[in-house]
Amino acid sequence: MHHGPLDTVGAVVFIIAFDLYFMKRRTFIGNTLAASVITGNSLSIGAETTNKKAGREYYEVRVYQIKSAEKQPLLDEYLQKVAIPAYNKLGIKMVGAFKAANDPNNLAVYLLIPYQSLDQFLKASTQVSGELAYHASAATYANVAMKDPVYDRIESSLLLAFEGMPQMKVPANKERIFELRIYESHNEKAGKQKVKMFNAGGEIAIFLKTGLNPVFFGESLTGTRLPNLTYMLTFDNTEARQQAWSAFGKHPDWQKLSKEEEYKDTVSKITSIIMAPTPYSQV
Repeated sequence: MHHGPLDTVGAVVFIIAFDLYFMKRRTFIGNTLAASVITGNSLSIGAETTNKKAGREYYEVRVYQIKSAEKQPLLDEYLQKVAIPAYNKLGIKMVGAFKAANDPNNLAVYLLIPYQSLDQFLKASTQVSGELAYHASAATYANVAMKDPVYDRIESSLLLAFEGMPQMKVPANKERIFELRIYESHNEKAGKQKVKMFNAGGEIAIFLKTGLNPVFFGESLTGTRLPNLTYMLTFDNTEARQQAWSAFGKHPDWQKLSKEEEYKDTVSKITSIIMAPTPYSQV
């Protein structure tokens, strides 16, 4: 059969269109596979990051500023029989409860509540409020008159555990004292540098070498007097505390670390509270 010029042109056009179709298809498939790989890697990286962060606890430090010494038994009964059991029902097994040991004017009760996640933190409020609604031991506490309250205010700070100590370390169940320390910084950058000093700088390691036994370290996410970090130490007694702080101040690693330029002027105020656990404290 004889093919004219138009037939030849048509064949060429068909071949070019055919090739372009498959080129586009190959490109589409290749891009789709690449996107799948990238998406898969992103999900994998995201999951890995989430898993790494999952090991860091959150801590709530709740401070009940008591109105008068006469009101302490009422608060103690509520915390022991209602609030702490409510936290325990959520799987929060180690709730610390403390009172100032060396300041008769400080009538506050301090709660240390560890959370495995922010979701657990959010559920805790509902759980405790639910117990208030029907628990007999909460009736007197919950229904006090406005003119005669149990406490002036409740202060609450939410902390994120340090990378260098992501989990709370519960001390042995024996007679001991605790020290709650709050380090305030004059700005956010200084606060981050002080946290870095504990983590990357090795200050936590020096604590462990010198008998400063940490219960937790946390950077404050919410609360008062921000920016700050808060941590708790435990000692057998006052004498052991004095010896440990003395050893820390003299330790060559601390002498070197404290002189490093990047960590200077990071703390503007230190608050130290010596505390004793209440009989119902789980820490």
